[in-house]
Amino acid sequence: MSVEVRPDERALRSGRRRRALEQMAAHELDVLVLGRQANVRYVTGAPQLWVAGTRPFGPTCVLVRETGAIHLLSTWDEGVPEDIPHENLYGISWNPVNTISALQRIDGAATARRVGTDALSPAFAQLLPTAFPNAALVDGELAMRAARRIKTADEVASLREAIAVAESGLAAAVSELRPGVSEQLLAGVLLEAMAAGGVSTPSNQDVAWVTSREHPWRVSPGGRGRRIDEGDLVAFSAGVLAGGYVGEVGRTWPVGSTGGAALYRRWDGLWARLLAACQPGAAADGLLAAYAAAGEPAPPMPVARGLGMGFDPPVVSQHLPHSASAERLEPGMVLAVTGYVWERGVGAVFGREAVLINADGPEVLTSSPSWQE
Repeated sequence: MSVEVRPDERALRSGRRRRALEQMAAHELDVLVLGRQANVRYVTGAPQLWVAGTRPFGPTCVLVRETGAIHLLSTWDEGVPEDIPHENLYGISWNPVNTISALQRIDGAATARRVGTDALSPAFAQLLPTAFPNAALVDGELAMRAARRIKTADEVASLREAIAVAESGLAAAVSELRPGVSEQLLAGVLLEAMAAGGVSTPSNQDVAWVTSREHPWRVSPGGRGRRIDEGDLVAFSAGVLAGGYVGEVGRTWPVGSTGGAALYRRWDGLWARLLAACQPGAAADGLLAAYAAAGEPAPPMPVARGLGMGFDPPVVSQHLPHSASAERLEPGMVLAVTGYVWERGVGAVFGREAVLINADGPEVLTSSPSWQE
């Protein structure tokens, strides 16, 4: 595994940048100011260091539509692609006025009429207009969401690579599943396998748990040290952030003899309806309707959400029925689709698949085996 920080491949970042510029034109944005890390990497192709955790908004990247020039907050060249010249880098400063001074020197800042930003803070709400004195400050996240929702062929290839790492971790954890092991050990095996695959950044915290026999949507009581018993249904949710892209897969495996065979058949029936709903041009609420048609209650978590650099649109949830009915599935979208069925006294079967919407129908990108009776 390379220890160098390298930019994303040229074809990958060029395709993404082209989509961002197209959406800037569609939203009539002269300049786009980005602070969210997924957006910054999408446009620049530069992985950034020392940015883990939550932090306030800062103008990390500036994209000028007329020239296509990118200006990036960085104090070194490592990981910065060659098409972002050194003179387009501006350094980190504790004083935001210095950052604004750097933005004022960008060619096109003084003449911009509409500047979009993907987030804002009270301080920069006051300062950014001084960097773009003739511009109206508008919501730029809409343009980025529109760009990111449809994946290029190179992005789909990157997603396949991330999913493969997640699936290798899941397979390693399943191989250790037996009575007496703990949820904590299974989680450790899964995370170790993903790290061996070159990825040390999981996309989620809960990776292995015994499903509850008493309450839907809950884990079985007992804490992280809980031991696996004969007859348990154990859910695995493997997710990684690899090369900037999120890959996810979910499975449920029984321990020894189980009365869950009928529950698995119910899940199969639900999944067939969910996959059939993933058609280009279809309304996203068809995924909610699939639960109703199968006679299963919709889960409290999203039934589907976009996969990409972070979590992309759409988000299909019973709690957002109007947005689900207004959202249309389009070729190039990649969705994480969740199926979940539960029975009192038995437990739950959970599964999550990555699905690519193609012009001629859905393609399942995940390939991990499921339990068969």
